[in-house]
Amino acid sequence: MRSFIITLITLLSLVSLCARAQQKPLQRILAKSTGVMVPCPVAEYDKKTKKETVTWHSTNNAWIKDFCWVKNVKVEEDFDNIFPELSGNQNLFWNDAMVPMSWMLTEENDETVLHCYFRMPADEVTNLWLASEEACLVDNETGVQYRIRRTEPDTFRKHFGVRAKKGSVIDLKVVFPPLPETTTQITIFGIPNWYLVGNNVTIRNNFNGKARALAYDQQPQYHQPRLLQQHLSEDKPYNRQNWNTWQVYTDAHLIKPVKDQTMAVWLTPEATYLALAAEQNWSKEYFGFESRTVLVGPTGHQYRLREVQGLPLDQLFFMEGNAGDYISFMMVFEPLPVDISTFSYIAPEGEPFSAWGANWSGTVLLNLSIDALRSNQPLFDYRSRVVVK
Repeated sequence: MRSFIITLITLLSLVSLCARAQQKPLQRILAKSTGVMVPCPVAEYDKKTKKETVTWHSTNNAWIKDFCWVKNVKVEEDFDNIFPELSGNQNLFWNDAMVPMSWMLTEENDETVLHCYFRMPADEVTNLWLASEEACLVDNETGVQYRIRRTEPDTFRKHFGVRAKKGSVIDLKVVFPPLPETTTQITIFGIPNWYLVGNNVTIRNNFNGKARALAYDQQPQYHQPRLLQQHLSEDKPYNRQNWNTWQVYTDAHLIKPVKDQTMAVWLTPEATYLALAAEQNWSKEYFGFESRTVLVGPTGHQYRLREVQGLPLDQLFFMEGNAGDYISFMMVFEPLPVDISTFSYIAPEGEPFSAWGANWSGTVLLNLSIDALRSNQPLFDYRSRVVVK
């Protein structure tokens, strides 16, 4: 009898464990992002309710009149573990003036779920917008569109309001059909408040321990240029409108002849090194680099430019050499994750200036292949100048 009771208790325990396991949805993370930092509208205080209310930014969908208050919205208690880079850094990442529009894409119960997280800047937020029939995921390889099935809670095609404790993070879900296992690159459309309106995303290679083991590169050896003259010809403070005040550098890193703007990348734990090739068309030619230049990862995270080795930022300068030289500049950015496959390069336009052939135009290069840019590394080996007369 005693053994029967012990066996019965064991079976009941197993049944209980199985039931709890079945209640918890199986979740596999495909991609995630801390998101865009958005300025928060000024809160209004209601003396009667003694609560603060924020009216969120318009989404240009004023023609949709449906409005509802969301009930039973889920509060994400594990947000700090999902985004540890945001936890404990609220003075930097979030305060009453800024809200991070973070998101995570998962596989759950044979569906694809986009979790749109919203940190409550007040006790009540109105005029929020999540999704309508425009929301979809597009497989970049096949072009197949995976259209929205529903939202949870039900806010489909509606403006809505939320009541929750200020500072809490609510979880708003957009549900799509399951993606094939072969899908690695998608584009997300139709989630404007989270700035997902044509965003390319790499999936299934960053999470759940499934990332392939990739080694970091060694820091590249680079021949740094040296300052030759503090001013070209006038000993005055730098003035972009007066090229006589620009600095003059020499001894650039020389490379074999390659196409102008060819790039190579090195990933290290401390920094990302991005080499940029240029032709020296004149014995003195001007160049410039903006400190606002960034690399953008597949999830939208930006990696800032720290320096261009041996050269100034945010001002034009001359490089002295031989017409016919092929030279390289080495940009140093914050470190990219070693397991991503693409990034985008964005260099903003510089301020206008007066000079012959004046041009400090911006550059946007989307979805650059890291493998391809790593294979370009030998192109940037230093080569001494050889001159035959």
